Amino acid sequence: MTALASGTTDTLTRDALTVLQPGFAGTTAPDWLLRRLGEGLASVGLFGRNIATPEQLTALTARLRAERDDVLVAIDEESGDVTRLEVRTGSSFPGNHALGTVDDVALTREVAAELGRRLAACGVDFNWAPSADVNANPDNPVIGVRSFGADPALAARHTAAYVTGLQSAGVVACTKHFPGHGDTAVDSHLALPRIDADAALLSERDLAPFRAAIAAGTRAVMSAHILVPALDPDHPATLSRRILTELLRGELGYDGLIVTDGMEMNAIAGTYGIERGSVLALAAGADAICVGGGLCDEGIVQRLQDTLVAAVRSGELPEERLADAAARVRALADWTTRARRSPAPAAASDPEIGLTAARRAVTVTRTRPAAPPTGPVHVATFNPGANIAVGDETPWGVGAELERLLPGTTTGFFTGPDAGEEALKAADGRRVVAVVRDEHRHPWMRTALDTLLAADPDTVVVEMGVPQSSPRGALHIATHGAARVCGVAAAEAVVAG
Repeated sequence: MTALASGTTDTLTRDALTVLQPGFAGTTAPDWLLRRLGEGLASVGLFGRNIATPEQLTALTARLRAERDDVLVAIDEESGDVTRLEVRTGSSFPGNHALGTVDDVALTREVAAELGRRLAACGVDFNWAPSADVNANPDNPVIGVRSFGADPALAARHTAAYVTGLQSAGVVACTKHFPGHGDTAVDSHLALPRIDADAALLSERDLAPFRAAIAAGTRAVMSAHILVPALDPDHPATLSRRILTELLRGELGYDGLIVTDGMEMNAIAGTYGIERGSVLALAAGADAICVGGGLCDEGIVQRLQDTLVAAVRSGELPEERLADAAARVRALADWTTRARRSPAPAAASDPEIGLTAARRAVTVTRTRPAAPPTGPVHVATFNPGANIAVGDETPWGVGAELERLLPGTTTGFFTGPDAGEEALKAADGRRVVAVVRDEHRHPWMRTALDTLLAADPDTVVVEMGVPQSSPRGALHIATHGAARVCGVAAAEAVVAG
């Protein structure tokens, strides 16, 4: 291949940097990141480790924009269980499953708009949300309450409402995980999931929310690290030209930015490697490479930049494809810059809209007459272990709220085959409020509830995951998510009986 001219090499290097969405460590921008922004890096991804307070986040994004005014500042803020903005306290907004349970598209739009206003106020203009996955498999270990629900039509109308609400605040909606992660039984953080549905079912079920998002004008779509043989038997979606270019762009008519899910996730890193996976993703039609959830130093940026440049020089990655991807990133940055400089007229803000939505999402089932607790209780939280997408640092449950409403209340976390007996011992005669998360997926959790209910049929059960199991306990409260506001709403329901 003929050597590229030096001017082309400079352009090539900038394009390679432009298509990366890296993360970094710490709550201030490191020198290497600022330098890379000057060299052509156009996006930065934020995670919980980067955020302490709204004021700190605002100062951080201002520092990034002092180096490059049109930098895209991205965040994984689904709200509900997956929050980075409020990683240390839990989210002020319920997640998708709670909103789908209420099934009020105006409410979903208002919640997303309020979230967008808060993100924009902190200088964040790109949100890796919403999750448009139809939760077709109730045993799905990674989607669950991140989905609006198992009904494609419901998921579609709420995905569209979320996109509209978020983007009304000038924040990019990134609809994920294309072509749909809801029918998986494997977490793509750990391995490569496979969906064996036929093409007709995929079109009717999984693609419906993405069609709605595209019609609503979503400016970004995130690919899924999943193998869907009916669409492409040889490549996972992130690396599939058939799925990204022929299906998403061609058949569905999508013309916005395509960004990959995190490339260090084992579904890609463990099968293709991050460097080769990034080349294949761009060649398949992706425009931006998300990396930084785990690998978050300058070394990964340099490695990927060098890999992409080398792939163009060798002919493996067409130069035109890299240039097109970089142009799409810059076009989106132009949109966010214009939105920031000339914001739409501010709609009426409702800071309490998240709590209002969480309260509306609560489902209460009374299985037997029992008076609500009036004195201290023991809150036994049965912890299944954190979903990797959620992270293990975000607090959840109802203990803190019940301690406030019922002074003297005690709390404890329990797990494993003896969890029920241990909770009874810790309760020491107090009435137990048992808090579970996806009881249907954890046999040990079911056993723990069996033990508690056998000892005291007046036990209260709070389900903060997908309420797939039949309600039991004198009072069964389903919150459809574990956001902080869901815990507040559940505690209120416990006291109200």
